[in-house]
Amino acid sequence: MKIQNARVFSENGAFEERDLFITGSYITSSGAEDELIDAQGCYAIPGLVDIHFHGCVGYDFCDGTIEAVSAMADYQAGNGVLAICPATVTLPEETLARVCRCAASFRAADDSAELVGINLEGPFISEEKKGAQNPAYIRKPDTGMFRRLQTLSGGMIRLLDIAPEQEGAIELISELKGEVVLSVAHTTADYDTAARAFAAGASHVTHLFNAMPPFSHRSPGVVGAAFDAPGCRVELIADGVHLHPSVVRASFCMFGDDRIVFVSDSIAATGMPDGDYELGGLAIRVKGNRSVLRDGGAIAGSATNLMQCVRVAVKEMGIPLSSAVKCAAVNPAKAIGVFDRYGSLEAGKYANVVLLDEALNIRHILCRGKIIG
Repeated sequence: MKIQNARVFSENGAFEERDLFITGSYITSSGAEDELIDAQGCYAIPGLVDIHFHGCVGYDFCDGTIEAVSAMADYQAGNGVLAICPATVTLPEETLARVCRCAASFRAADDSAELVGINLEGPFISEEKKGAQNPAYIRKPDTGMFRRLQTLSGGMIRLLDIAPEQEGAIELISELKGEVVLSVAHTTADYDTAARAFAAGASHVTHLFNAMPPFSHRSPGVVGAAFDAPGCRVELIADGVHLHPSVVRASFCMFGDDRIVFVSDSIAATGMPDGDYELGGLAIRVKGNRSVLRDGGAIAGSATNLMQCVRVAVKEMGIPLSSAVKCAAVNPAKAIGVFDRYGSLEAGKYANVVLLDEALNIRHILCRGKIIG
C-alpha cells in the first residue's frame, strides 16, 4: 500500500510531504503500490496513544471483563487512538487483581486499538487529594501488593501512581524504579517532598495541576519540582475543562513539547449521552464534556477522547498541531516504553496511521495496516 500527497508527521515534530509505504501490518521504506490512497490536503499522523483513561461507551476498565476492554478498544480505534494503556481507580486488591487478569488475557482484534499496558492509578494516594477516587480503599504504599498485581497482569502495569508524602512512598519508589514508571499523583506533596520522589526514581506526573497543591511563587509544589527534574514527563488533560487554555500554553513554555503527555482521563460516559454514570463506585453526572461527582460537584475524569483533546489544544488553546501530535503520540509511547512499535510513522513500526483534513476531521484510519475508517 502507498499513501501519497499527505503532509506526514515526522518524529522531530515537523510535517513533510512524502510517501508512506505499508506492507502487511508495518510501515516500510518502500513497497508495492497495489493499493493507493491519495491523501491530498491531509495530514498523516501516527495513531494516538492514550496512557491515562478509565473508560468510554458505557464501559470502565475496572469492569474487568473482555467485553468492556473490547468495546473500549473499538471506540478508541474509531477515534484514531490505536494504542491504549487504561487506568484503574482506587479499589480493593481483589478487584484490581481481576482487572489485571483480564488485561493479561485480552487480545485485540485486528481493527481495534491494542492494549499496551495498565496505568495503576491508586490505591497509593492521598485522601486529601483523592479527587474522584474512593477513600475507603486508599492504602499505604505496598511493594508486595504491586508485585502481586504485576504478576497477575503478566507484566502489563507500566505506570504506578503514588503520593510521595505517604508513609513508605519514597522507599517504594527507590525499590521499584527499575520495574515500572513511577508517577506522582493525587498528592499534597510540597516542592521538597516531590523533589525527593524524583531524585529517588519517579519520572512522571499524573494530570499536572489537578489533584495537587497549586504552583505559586513561594510554594512551587509538584509543578516546580517536576520542572526542575529534567527527565520528568507531565500529563495534561487538554479537554477545555480541567485546565484554562493559558495554563496549557504556559505549561508548554515551561516544559516544552518533549516533556508533555496529553491524556484524556476519559470515563465510561465518553461517547455516550448526558446523564448519570459511575466511576469506581462513585456517582458521576455528565453534561456536555464536563463530568463531575454528583455529591459535591468536583471534576471526575473527562468525557472527551484523546483525539478531541488534540483538536481542543490546537483550535482553542493555540498549540501547534505538530506539538499536539507529539504530545499525544510520540511522548506517551516513549513514557511507557512502547516507542519501538507505536507513536511515529517510521519504517519498522506498526502501520497505525490517521489521515486528518485541514479541519482535523478524520478521513481515514489504518490500524496495523488495515483500513478501518
